[in-house]
Amino acid sequence: MTSIAVLGPGGVGGFLAGALVRAGGDATATVLAREPTAELIERRGLEVQSVVLGDFLARPRATAILSTPVDVLLVATKATGLVAALARVQVEPGLVVPLLNGLDHMARLREWFPARVAAGTIRIESDQPAPGRIVQTSPFLRVDLAADEEALGPDVENLATMLRRAGIPVEVGASEAQILWSKLVRLNALACTTSAADRSIGFIRRDPEWREALRGCIDEAAAVASAEGARIDPAQALAELDAAHTELGSSMQRDIAAGREPELDAIAGAVLRAAERHGLRCATVARLAVQIAERAGIGPPSAAVR
Repeated sequence: MTSIAVLGPGGVGGFLAGALVRAGGDATATVLAREPTAELIERRGLEVQSVVLGDFLARPRATAILSTPVDVLLVATKATGLVAALARVQVEPGLVVPLLNGLDHMARLREWFPARVAAGTIRIESDQPAPGRIVQTSPFLRVDLAADEEALGPDVENLATMLRRAGIPVEVGASEAQILWSKLVRLNALACTTSAADRSIGFIRRDPEWREALRGCIDEAAAVASAEGARIDPAQALAELDAAHTELGSSMQRDIAAGREPELDAIAGAVLRAAERHGLRCATVARLAVQIAERAGIGPPSAAVR
């Protein structure tokens, strides 16, 4: 039996926890959340509406503090809430897999859990309209996993098996840099354009100026990814965004609309800081990051204004 704890039962974490509980079998799932949310889920369960798995009610164990060792900790918080959330983990899990946006969380997690962290990304359109309620709206769903430390390989493969049994497609990648940048190049372009324009990807694709900005974000981030050791095809990244449904927006865009702090530093900031390390310039990403910061009423990533 594989014990899995999910830190942060929002749109991503709640969906994964619900899917694991629904599948049963060789995996158990515990949700780790703030006290009111943990109490609500313990009492009512997780209500999941999914175009992939259908609608169901899952009843994972829920707690505010993880004090019992687990085989796997899936970290599914926002980057902005990571440090506070980690205070809820009082044990050292066998394997830690973050599913956050960006890059910088990897180093932070390795400070907390040395030699236990593998990379993970998820491609999903899922939201939490209310605590304990998850709505997953797009048929596109995939988790990518990779571990540069050979010793973690068997644990990563076991997690991949558990997720596949829960109905979640999983690919195990060749390197952490490859899977992290593969998502970041596409996500950064989507988030920067939709958040700066406050329009869906359909509008971005149709408008010549915004489409050029979309292409610029992809090309700039792909060049940085190459310098970081990842091979990203800009044409493929653009094709994926061209294939997305016209009303697709970004979580950054939704956060700004709701008055929440957006993950601007974790997404665009990560691209810009990596570009600085390699002496590269990302003019489009920097320009849009400044515009987004103004819309959100926050400071831009420091690398955007140098």
